[in-house]
Amino acid sequence: MFFFFIGLRPMNRSATHIHLVTEFILLGFPGCWEIQIFLFSLFLVAYVLTLLGNGTIICAIRWDPRLHTPMYFLLGNFAFLEIWYASSTVPNMLANILSKTKTISFSACFLQFYFFFSLGTTECLFLAVMAYDRYLAICHPLHYPTIMTGKLCRILVSLCWLTGFLGYPIPIFFISQLPFCGSNIIDHFLCDMDPLMSLSCAPAPITEFVFYTQSSLVLFFTIMYILRSYTLLLRAVFQVPSAAGRRKAFATCGSHLVVVSLFYGTVMVMYVSPTYGIPTLMQKILTVAYSIMTPLFNPLIYSLRNKDMKLALRNILFRMRISQNS
Repeated sequence: MFFFFIGLRPMNRSATHIHLVTEFILLGFPGCWEIQIFLFSLFLVAYVLTLLGNGTIICAIRWDPRLHTPMYFLLGNFAFLEIWYASSTVPNMLANILSKTKTISFSACFLQFYFFFSLGTTECLFLAVMAYDRYLAICHPLHYPTIMTGKLCRILVSLCWLTGFLGYPIPIFFISQLPFCGSNIIDHFLCDMDPLMSLSCAPAPITEFVFYTQSSLVLFFTIMYILRSYTLLLRAVFQVPSAAGRRKAFATCGSHLVVVSLFYGTVMVMYVSPTYGIPTLMQKILTVAYSIMTPLFNPLIYSLRNKDMKLALRNILFRMRISQNS
């Protein structure tokens, strides 16, 4: 589906005598060279830790037979998604910090725009599916093995990826056809919807409405489903007679709830609240929070709050030490 964005050129470029944009300038974060080097080091460390943390979760789930369950199958796919989500922005941002020109080509900008929103939508759907898995495990434990089968898990994961990546090619393609004939400076570290629309010479209210409606519906329906699932889940947990049983149930879903709060808290502020009231620097910080810091914290949240995951990680470290000593 990404061939739509290769070599994009707005169709009406030849119909105007105004100089049209062929590349954009991403201003990134303000500051002197020392601050830029500090930011580069900070984001590089965060990115490396994101790759290592999520990669370790994938390896632990793959190598430990005790983790071959639907919950960990979803978690492994979620960790894989987080690697790609961070990779859609951080490598280009790191290169941009060290660049003197800070330019990004027209096609590369819209490719990043497409992958960033597609992966973000896929993450929303994954979080909803993981909430469904926890709801079944706690509210219907006897029927859980027969409902949440390996086949259903694969279908749900495939639907998340397909829906996320098939939902944006058409609206982003139409946005790319708008005439960008004025300034080419984007006061951000990535190609996002608001900065791009502000550079367009021609208003496109229908395209803008469709895009924001689609994004808002994904956010609204997934967060409503997650909240409904946890309302029913908490009701079932409080009916558990033993305190040990309640603690175990809370531990099962606590990690997922923390991740949902981190991701949706910043995304809702950024894309549901009116961004014209948010300073540009704050918009950049919010984007860093949900696109870089959330993938970084997810492995820590899931591993530190999960006994099975901690045991699997210890086994991996033990195997690594044995292989190094042998």
